[in-house]
Amino acid sequence: MLRERMQYLMERYFNDTCTAEERQELAEWISEAGHDDDLKAVVAQTWERFHPADQMPDEVSARIQAALFSDEKLRVRSLYRWLAAACVLLLAVGAGLFWLSKSEKPAPQVAQHNRYKNEVPAGGNKAVLTLGDGTVINLDSAANGVLTTQGRVRVVKLANGQLSYELEGQADGVVLYNTMRTPRGGEYRLSLPDGTIAWLNAASSITYPTAFTGDIRDVKITGEVYFEVAKDAGKPFMVEAGKMKIEVLGTHFNVNAYAAEPMVKTTLLEGAVKVSGGGRGDVLQPGQQAQLARNGDMKVVDDVDLEAVMAWKNGYFQFLDADMPAVMRQLENWYDVTVSYEEGFVPRRSFGGGIQRSLPLSKVLTILEENNVRFRVEGKNITVLK
Repeated sequence: MLRERMQYLMERYFNDTCTAEERQELAEWISEAGHDDDLKAVVAQTWERFHPADQMPDEVSARIQAALFSDEKLRVRSLYRWLAAACVLLLAVGAGLFWLSKSEKPAPQVAQHNRYKNEVPAGGNKAVLTLGDGTVINLDSAANGVLTTQGRVRVVKLANGQLSYELEGQADGVVLYNTMRTPRGGEYRLSLPDGTIAWLNAASSITYPTAFTGDIRDVKITGEVYFEVAKDAGKPFMVEAGKMKIEVLGTHFNVNAYAAEPMVKTTLLEGAVKVSGGGRGDVLQPGQQAQLARNGDMKVVDDVDLEAVMAWKNGYFQFLDADMPAVMRQLENWYDVTVSYEEGFVPRRSFGGGIQRSLPLSKVLTILEENNVRFRVEGKNITVLK
């Protein structure tokens, strides 16, 4: 996971979205001895993901790649010089665009200011916590520190915006359930009582006990949640997502269970999980995805694009031959908007590529308009124009 963390930090540096703490963490890692090979690999992966080959002049791309992939060992000063130069180049060719398929015929040009009546900012760290007694705490406005105490468990909001549960002594046997919900336009990170980490995407929820006192660790989710489960061979970790159930001992996996999506999907990144649904059960291996359709049919798909599955957690939209409704559902959740189609007409378009989730809505729509489609934004309403 170290290399994944370093790539995440480097991409945030690339985007100029690093916090001061993240910049310091990246600098300290780069300066440590023995990281040369890892560093070169991470920089290479970052370049492959970020440079828009179809928009950058070949000679410019060739010069950067020659410097980037040379046999010389990378050093801190040269790395940051390369990153700074690359940022300037990417800004020049269009901030936020990794790659996006284009239609052969461009859409008619209409003055953007006549269609985009306002700006809608990107989502952020937002969630509400509902305690066992019904008390509701708005986490994005709550101060850091201890929020409440439930039995022997303290609920703490950390400085990094994460919510954590701290058990004082032994659990007293009283089981209280909490629910965390993210709104449309929100995401949040939660450390469960056993140390399991859960990342909630927008419009998602997780219900869990304040202490895992029984023989299993059971949680229930809606929307999309990524888990890194703390290992405990004596207490299986169970996730209920609609009609799908997932059983694990310690692993990393993502569950997409949005009600608006055509199926519930569990994707395994590391370890092993047993997935049940539709009258069958399967043990997944890393890279596999279990898909449970709304009619109850379940199948397992091999060699899933894990980068695309985890794009939301890493700060991107990633589209793989996605149709217009699939793309717009993601925008609805992240920007808290409502999408409609002019005269009920849904354009038959296919989108492939990645876009930063940190961009305001107008920037994302402008990128999508390269695919022969147009939008109108009025307040919190997006209309896909005919």
